[in-house]
Amino acid sequence: MSQVDFSQQSDSPLFKDLANKDIEYLSSVFTCSQVAEGKTVFIENMPGEALYLIGQGTVQISQMLAEVDEQELTTLGVGDIFGEMSVIDGESRLVTARITADATLYSLNRKNFTKLTSENPPLGQQLTLNIARIFSAKIRRAKKDYRTMLTASLPHRN
Repeated sequence: MSQVDFSQQSDSPLFKDLANKDIEYLSSVFTCSQVAEGKTVFIENMPGEALYLIGQGTVQISQMLAEVDEQELTTLGVGDIFGEMSVIDGESRLVTARITADATLYSLNRKNFTKLTSENPPLGQQLTLNIARIFSAKIRRAKKDYRTMLTASLPHRN
């Protein structure tokens, strides 16, 4: 299996507190793909099987509100990850991810994630902690956005 070059992603929160040897190990279990602008990485409700790290480009995350009404939630860029829930719980996707600028994506599938956590428990533990931190930050940001939306809809008091 060829090694992925993570030299441009060293600041990603996915690699927080990882030694160079650990990042090198991860480079052997991730795969790299080039994805053109306009392509869909995954669609809401489809089975989830991998997380993605953005090496280059941008990815729009959206969710269907009604049968024909799709709402953009955020746009992610270099160093961001998405799809992380699927390597943890294996459940269906909650959102849709589309490429908005030609992208390099590094993916880690659930099988390789499970394998690395059993073969290298300290690395697996740190990687899982980093994924949990990223996910926690996303939940906190969503809660803040939700609060802002709710307070904006309240009548203003004089």
